[in-house]
Amino acid sequence: MRRTKKMTLGMSGAALALAAGVGFAGMASATTTTPTPTPSASSSTSADGNTGTAPDGMGRHGGRGGHGLEQASALAAKLGVDEAKVTDALKAFREANKPTTPPADGQKPDPAAREAALAKSLAESLGIDEAKVTSALQEIRSDEQSTHAAELKTRLDKAVADGKLTQAEADAVTKAVQNGVIGGGGR
Repeated sequence: MRRTKKMTLGMSGAALALAAGVGFAGMASATTTTPTPTPSASSSTSADGNTGTAPDGMGRHGGRGGHGLEQASALAAKLGVDEAKVTDALKAFREANKPTTPPADGQKPDPAAREAALAKSLAESLGIDEAKVTSALQEIRSDEQSTHAAELKTRLDKAVADGKLTQAEADAVTKAVQNGVIGGGGR
């Protein structure tokens, strides 16, 4: 019986870590870095709703569920500009910063540099002060992190209530996520 309980707890913990990882991986990838962009003449010619913050050009959020549209909408609202202009500027940034090769094993792009490059590109494309864009991006990221943390807490509380985890185990998962040990959180 004890072995079964250990396996169940281990599998539950792994499932929670995986779920947290999926939720927070999107956040982490939303701020990966590449060289500073150069706005192009085509920066306002198309809109795909992608936030442009994922390194592969597809976007973890823009490619599924319309999350990229939500981010473009939120950013447009915070900046007080037309959503289509923000979408176009985000797409232009993504296109200008598509990686030509995958990162080397063990190397991770610098999320702060990526966000700074994004803020600079958006500021230039939209004719807005870079500090205002940076602040809006940070607010959106903070809001998303808060939402993910609340969702994780809800899932962990349910696991405790269902007897799948003890409160101490749920607290350990929360701490591990907050400290970036699992799930890409803690940034």
